[in-house]
Amino acid sequence: MLVRLLVLPLVAALGLVLSDSALNSADAATACAGRPAKKVDFKTGELRVYKSRSYACAVAIAKKPAPRRKMSVLIQARGGSPVVDSGTYTRQAGPVTVHALNRCVRATATISGKSGSTGWILC
Repeated sequence: MLVRLLVLPLVAALGLVLSDSALNSADAATACAGRPAKKVDFKTGELRVYKSRSYACAVAIAKKPAPRRKMSVLIQARGGSPVVDSGTYTRQAGPVTVHALNRCVRATATISGKSGSTGWILC
């Protein structure tokens, strides 16, 4: 009985530590559903595009966390309006999502004046 009283809180605390470290990883922070479809590296960061059955999602991630700086990410389905997240961030801009069932999409990310773009993909 004494072992249960000591071991159960320890196991619970270990579970919280493990789940917290998983939330801090860059992949967990993107919050885009689906499978990775494209990654574009550029000087100050990378643009990641994800695709699920009906949606496409994009996120811009800085190579190095830094003080707040201008960042933006844009995604657009062909024939639709672009969806943009723009502001001053330390690590990432986005996620932004568009409905893309049977439609091409394009995405662009800008971090500190440097940018990367996909062109039309997922056609």
